[in-house]
Amino acid sequence: MKISIKYVGMLVLISIFGQAQQVYPTIGKTDIYNTKFNDIIPHDAKIEVIATGLKWAEGPVWVKNGNYLLFSDAPQNTIFRWDEKGGLQPFLKPSGYTGLGQYSDEPGSNGVIINNKGNLVACEHGDRRISELPLNGKSGKITLADTWQGKRFSSPNDICQSTNGTYYFTDPPYGLPGRETDTENREIKENGVYSIDPQGNVKQIIANLNRPNGIALSADEKVLYVAQSDGQNPQIMQYPIKEDGTVGAGSVFFDFSKYEKQLGKTGADGIKVDAHGNMYAAAAQGIVVISSTGELLGRLHTGVPTANCNFGDGYLYITAHHYICRVKLK
Repeated sequence: MKISIKYVGMLVLISIFGQAQQVYPTIGKTDIYNTKFNDIIPHDAKIEVIATGLKWAEGPVWVKNGNYLLFSDAPQNTIFRWDEKGGLQPFLKPSGYTGLGQYSDEPGSNGVIINNKGNLVACEHGDRRISELPLNGKSGKITLADTWQGKRFSSPNDICQSTNGTYYFTDPPYGLPGRETDTENREIKENGVYSIDPQGNVKQIIANLNRPNGIALSADEKVLYVAQSDGQNPQIMQYPIKEDGTVGAGSVFFDFSKYEKQLGKTGADGIKVDAHGNMYAAAAQGIVVISSTGELLGRLHTGVPTANCNFGDGYLYITAHHYICRVKLK
């Protein structure tokens, strides 16, 4: 069949526009402190803003079985969903406080993960628990843990899970109505770090940190990292994991106070570790990239307070204040 050149041109245009991806606005810049940074982040990387209008975005997680992003907005007591086709939309509300009236400034969920079973696990500030919710809709939310030694948690903040099923999470006071000064609601004096073993047993494994916040496992799952959001000790700690799931004595993995010239006075919020052991720490108005041996490599500088990040579909997704951002990884 004869096809005119004009008609072929129309087909080409339709094909081009059909395959075109949405162009997103960009913010910030990249700061390179070590050439190893170029092995992780492309030299021409852009920080794309894929969604905005949040109050305080936190805890992003990519859902492989569905190709979409979930993240928390604790002040709005909501977990949101984002994907290329549908954009931003509420996924779960309430996400962390099911009571009546005003509870605190951040009553919703904070850190969220997809566990080994493919379910959503959330750190709930207002209901002061770790919850699990199947994404297939076949059953409702259950409580994995809400107490230690009969005392309620303060406000579980961030969480990770090992391949053997053990959860590790932090419990600072940020979600309590009175935060650090809340003596009325607080039941556990320590700002602790806890584990939940596969049988559901809860242990307080770290008790001497002032402000435990972000938490992550090393690539080989032999080390537990905990970020200290403490102005006096703005450090990321590392702890060897024992066979019983508890941890040994801690040591400093990265000390932000030694890099004030490059990063300013800062400390880490959420942290993640990639398959090569590199760490991505939400700090210094962006994501600070640190090698597996504790070298400062670079920063994805969003220019706004940045809470957390996670990997998915070849990108690093970033929750930065009222923005959801992403950066293409090498």
